[in-house]
Amino acid sequence: MHYSGYNHKFAFIISGYNLMETLKQKLLIEQADRKLELFKSLNSFTIPQYGWVHTIRIAIKMSLRQLGNRLNISPQSVKEIEEREANGSITIKSLKEVGNMLDMKLVYGFIPKNESIEKMIEKRANEVAKEIVLRTSQTMKLEDQENSKIRLEKAIKNKAEEIKNKMPKYLWD
Repeated sequence: MHYSGYNHKFAFIISGYNLMETLKQKLLIEQADRKLELFKSLNSFTIPQYGWVHTIRIAIKMSLRQLGNRLNISPQSVKEIEEREANGSITIKSLKEVGNMLDMKLVYGFIPKNESIEKMIEKRANEVAKEIVLRTSQTMKLEDQENSKIRLEKAIKNKAEEIKNKMPKYLWD
């Protein structure tokens, strides 16, 4: 009996730890979603065809040579920066440096395709849950123990909720 009490205390400590980890994870998701909220209005935004560096440089009537002098590089190197930005191979570091020389600040971020990180997790949890439940259902069908459509939908919903709350490592496999 002595060990049984110890096991209950240990189980309580572990479940308390899991609860704290779950709450911490939910807080991280909420904080990230709040930060990403700022970018939602940019969802339909398009980058200029020749990139920002070229567009701003032309708009303020700055030559390749003038920007190159500010960056301590050749006009040809400025042209290469503009080309790398236009084809998507430029580094964030390079963009920050050019932005500083143009007296501008680089801002970047992600816009969730599914409205929020929370919705992204829900969508993936539903996909994984459906896969798991239907795999189990197929086995039961082969054993002549097929479930009803309503029961399957309920099982998928419950499994998705469990996956969403626990966020197991296999969620993103």
